[in-house]
Amino acid sequence: GGSWKGIDYIRVKPTSVANPRTEGQVNQRNKFTATLEYLQPNREFVNVGYKSFATKKTAFNAAMSFVLNNAVSDAPDFMIDYSTALLSKGGLSKPLNPTADLSIPGEVTFSWGDNSDEGNANTTDKAMVLVYNPLKKDSIFILDGAERMVGSQTIFIPATYSGEVVELFMAFVSKNGKVSNSVYLGSGTAA
Repeated sequence: GGSWKGIDYIRVKPTSVANPRTEGQVNQRNKFTATLEYLQPNREFVNVGYKSFATKKTAFNAAMSFVLNNAVSDAPDFMIDYSTALLSKGGLSKPLNPTADLSIPGEVTFSWGDNSDEGNANTTDKAMVLVYNPLKKDSIFILDGAERMVGSQTIFIPATYSGEVVELFMAFVSKNGKVSNSVYLGSGTAA
């Protein structure tokens, strides 16, 4: 027995392991694998983005649950729908009209409108930007970027990304740790 994050549990060693590999089990494992491959390189981003959901589970587990239930296509493809696969989930005001420019080799510049006078947005909210390379299963991100009122943040990416398709995401985090839902800015080819 033991306790983890306030949850008491007891473990039992199984007498035998039955693994019939039914179609349903294989499909669930493949769905789980696709989600894990997407979230693993984005773990640090997710840990900030799902921090408020880390009650009796980790932020990463909260993100796994959300993506599994909302952003993975059905069998046999199990593709991630990046537009619904939130890397950050919260009530802070989202970026206004975000865009990304990939025209300069080795960098991506994210831009957005200053909506710090709307809703619960503040001028001091910090940009969280992420460039995900699904081919390499790798991400480059900034968790404490430019303030909302600045309107842009440049992130440097490895030269090895050149010519490869990357997926682009952005969110905001406030001084007190509240976050916005992440926004998917689409995909592009790194210069």
